[in-house]
Formats: sequence, structure tokens, C-alpha cells
Amino acid sequence: MSEAEKPTQPAAAAAEAPGAEKAPEQPPKELPVDDKAPKDDKDKQAEKPATDTPAPAATPAPAQAQAPDVDAIEVQNDSTPNTKKEEQASENKAPEAPADTRPEYLKKNPALSQLFEKLASITEKTGPNEMWGVTLKDSADVPTVNVLIKFLRANEGNVRLAEEQLIKALEWRKKMDPLTLAEKTSYSSDKFKGLGYVANYKDPKEGDVVFTWNIYGAVKNIDNTFGDINEFIKWRVALMEMAVKDLKLNEATSVIDYYGEDPYQMVQVHDYQNVSFLRLNPTIKAATKQIIEVFSTAYPELLSEKFFVNVPTVMGWVFTALKVFLSKNTLKKFHPISNGANLAREFKFADELPKSYGGKAADLQESARTVALKDDAPEPSPASEAAAAPAADTNGAAKEATEIPAEAPKSAEDAKPAEAPTAASEPEKPAAPAATEAPAAK
Repeated sequence: MSEAEKPTQPAAAAAEAPGAEKAPEQPPKELPVDDKAPKDDKDKQAEKPATDTPAPAATPAPAQAQAPDVDAIEVQNDSTPNTKKEEQASENKAPEAPADTRPEYLKKNPALSQLFEKLASITEKTGPNEMWGVTLKDSADVPTVNVLIKFLRANEGNVRLAEEQLIKALEWRKKMDPLTLAEKTSYSSDKFKGLGYVANYKDPKEGDVVFTWNIYGAVKNIDNTFGDINEFIKWRVALMEMAVKDLKLNEATSVIDYYGEDPYQMVQVHDYQNVSFLRLNPTIKAATKQIIEVFSTAYPELLSEKFFVNVPTVMGWVFTALKVFLSKNTLKKFHPISNGANLAREFKFADELPKSYGGKAADLQESARTVALKDDAPEPSPASEAAAAPAADTNGAAKEATEIPAEAPKSAEDAKPAEAPTAASEPEKPAAPAATEAPAAK
């Protein structure tokens, strides 16, 4: 084939293009051999309207799945490091702490939780674990929780001070055994009769309100009542334990609100009517000082209010002594009242108080309770001892009657020996004793 017959280069390119339709055949034109011909031909084709030659059919695009998805690759590349970081962070993350299953009153009060952590060692050190009738157990025991809250509140949340006071109180109870003092001990009627009472009154909203009454104006003999300070303290502790028992701390079913009201508290009334000896008497001051020390240590947060009624002006030293041992919170509860008849105004249950304190109820001797009292055996005089000596030699029953004068003879046979000395002293009537003995022989 001659050079003229060969298709031009553009035509061959068009023939090799995939999917291109063949143009209608035209007679070959002679083209001048010129290096610029292809360019001119291209220019002419560019100038030629698009309608002259049908546009080649669009070639279907290759399937998209076959082409790599650039965006997906980028997302994958971007997420891969994050995933690795998350996995690495998960591996380095500390293990989660176990869930806090403690009661809310421990979660909200770290000091109370700390005091409970020390409780086992405290009771191991002191021995007994009884406080106000409550057997101290663990943080799940409501009465135990309330006891520790009281010691903590008394020390304004200071765990160390609360621990120290709890230890002292437990050791004191071990030494004094106050439950026995209240339940199994009797006290001198001559020394303590009329001096102290416990009573319960009904508040319309709060229920039972426990009162302790200390009537110091009823003291008959200062030296007799306060001379033996240990005996006086035991009597006073017994009265206090009676009132504490009425609070029923061991029956508590709800935990005291640490920052709220405490239903397990009592009211104390000290009546100083007709008392004029407290200014100078050292025996009274010594006893009062020891009572304050004992009660501030062994009975914290058990008083809601304390009233000093019929207080003379010379009693100022009592309040001075109280400031030394008691916290500010406790001192806020103290109320001096010069006229005891105004006491009932302080309570909604005013009518239940005795008339002498502004109420309508009977006197304390009739409406309240006190500790067990016993009559003191009179000390025999030398003359009575000499007169009783022959009878003691004659018969042992007469001796027993002298030691227990209040005991009556149990039978006629017990009474018979007492008549024997009389019969012996009357020789002019010898038949009288025989007549008396005949029925007894039957």
C-alpha cells in the first residue's frame, strides 16, 4: 500500500478509540505533506460545530466498587489510631473501685465512719461494751450509731476527742456499774428522800418527754446528805439512769440526724427554793464539782434543756463552774428562772406539771417516781443497850427483835419469850404464867 492510501494519523487514532462509531466513508482527500497538518486539522475540528458530527456515545463508567474509595480510606486511616488509643487507654485505666455499700449516715459523715473504725479497739481496751443500756455493736446497729453520734456531737465532730471521751465513759461505767445502782440498790431515806424525781409528760407533737427533778431545797442536813460525796454521786447516778432508761435508746429504730433534732434527750430541772447555803459551804461545792465532771463525761448530749428555777443571786458561782466543763452548745441549753411558777410557760404540756411550777398536776411526791429508798436503822443509845442486855441473855429472839424493830412477831409462839421476863418480875402472881402457857402447849 502506498503512502497515500494509508489512513492519516488522526483517523487511525479515532479508529482505535474504544466504543467510537465509524464516520461515514468519504473519498480520500489529498492532503499536503506538512508537519502542521495535524494541528490545522485539529483546529478545524475544534471550530466545526458539534452538530455536524454525532457525538460519540458515552462509555459507561467502570463499576464504583472496583475503584478505591478515597474517603473511606481516609476515614479508616483516621479511625484506626483513635481505636488504638482507646484500647490503650482502656488497658491503662485503673480498675473501678467497688461500689460503696455503706449506709447514708456514714457516707455523709466521714467523722462518724472513722469513729466506727475505732470502736472495736475501744471496746477491747475498756472491757465492757454497754452504754446507757445499749450493747455497742457495729455501724448497722441503730442504737449503737445513735450513741456514737452523741459522743461525736458533744466534741463538735472531733474524732480524737470523741474517742477519748467514749473510752473514759466506758471505763467509768465498768467501775461504777450504774445499772446496778439504779435497779438493785437502795438509798438512805433520811439523806435523799424528796431530793430527786423522774417523770414523763406528753408533748402533743414530740410524744413522751422525760424530766428529772432535783429539789435541793429538800435537803434536811447538809453534812448528812453531801458529807459522803461518793454516796451522793451514786444516788444521783441512779436517778439519772432511771431517766436514761425512759429514753429507750436501746429500742431506737431510726438514726439521729447529726445536724437536726435529737429525740433521745431529757429535760432537767434544778430547784433551789429556800436554798441559801450554797454560797459558802465547801461540802456542797465539792459535791457539785464532782457531779459536773462525772455527768459531762459519762452522759453527753442527753439533755435537751436544763432549767435552774428559784435561783438566788448568790448562785452565780454554779454557772461559772459549769462553763469550765461544758461545751458552748451545751451551755446554750441552760436557762435560769428566778420564779419557779413560770416554768410551765416553757412547755406546751404546761398543765401536766405540778402546781408549784405553774401547772395543774399534783406535787412530785404523788405524780413522779424516785429511786429505791430505805429507812436508816436508829443507832441504839448506851441506856437502851444496857436495858436490852438481860433480854439478850435470856432469849435470842429478843436480840433479833432489837436489831430489826420494824418486824412484827410471826406467831404467838414468837411472842411468848417476850413475856417471860415480865412473868419473872411478878412473883406475887405465880398462876399467871401457867395460865398463859396452857393454850400454847395445845
